[in-house]
Amino acid sequence: MSLYRYVRNPLKIGLVGTGFVAKVRAQSILADERTQLVAVASSSPERAQSFATEFGCKPVASWQELVAMPEVDLVMICSTNDNHGPIAKAAIKAMRHVIVEYPLSLDPQEAEEIIVQAANKQVFLHVEHIELLGALHQTMGEWLGKIGQPHYARYATLVPQRQAPRKWTYHCQQFGFPLAAALSRLHRFTNLFGEVERVSCQNRYGGLEDGWFKTSLCTAQLTFRNGLFAEVVYGKGEEIWLPARRFEIQGDRGGMVFDGDHGTLTVGDETMSIELGARRGMFAQDLSIALAHFFDGRQNYVTPSASLNSLRVANACRAAAANGAIVIIPSDGSET
Repeated sequence: MSLYRYVRNPLKIGLVGTGFVAKVRAQSILADERTQLVAVASSSPERAQSFATEFGCKPVASWQELVAMPEVDLVMICSTNDNHGPIAKAAIKAMRHVIVEYPLSLDPQEAEEIIVQAANKQVFLHVEHIELLGALHQTMGEWLGKIGQPHYARYATLVPQRQAPRKWTYHCQQFGFPLAAALSRLHRFTNLFGEVERVSCQNRYGGLEDGWFKTSLCTAQLTFRNGLFAEVVYGKGEEIWLPARRFEIQGDRGGMVFDGDHGTLTVGDETMSIELGARRGMFAQDLSIALAHFFDGRQNYVTPSASLNSLRVANACRAAAANGAIVIIPSDGSET
């Protein structure tokens, strides 16, 4: 039984955005009998028309128009990161259900207001975090107990880009602070290890001009309330030369490392390989689980509050990078 107001089956969805993720989302919507794609909004009329023709829905000129459409039950947000918060807030105010790609907002205070507003109006709010559904995270959770009490973790993702594209993911305002924009890098840690107590952070841009950058490199050091230390490295662009996708965890009885799609577990004198499964189909899985929660009241795999907690850590990292200081995160989520 649904916990929300205005439940209609099939659920009529309006999509904001026409990029890669929006197309994958549209395919998932069309493949699920519980949903129907009715409209798409884009800042480009040409892209909206092309998308609408491909997926059999109505093109609209703006997200504001889409949110106001009476036939739209749910707004799915796949736009630039800086627009997530304003669109979600407007959609919930108009009594529309919302599914949004992380981050819910680049501003933790706005994100908290949106969560409260959704709860007060009894409308559905789901913040996608497909990293929790992937083989890497699932395998880490499965094997974590074998290494004893974790005390150190490190996650590095570095993506060389010989010519930085002139797209929103390389624009400071539209993309946002790197660890808020790429929130999954922090959310893996908070999901596995709980609350962060303090952070320090360093962030730099290369080739920065009029808000556009050619390289972004961000590193953060986290101390958790349970005593674990963690490091996050996230970078992309023209000055990144060596690619990396590596996650390691050290415990008091052993450790494990995942380098690309291959994992290794070491406990005592024994070392064994851990193979990761395919990463395909996670957006469809995300939608299916979210809809089961929406229609039937089943437990969702992630809550908006959990996403907000990670966003607060990202905001503390932003403040630490700006001030060159350690930022303390009290248990109430504010930064000092």
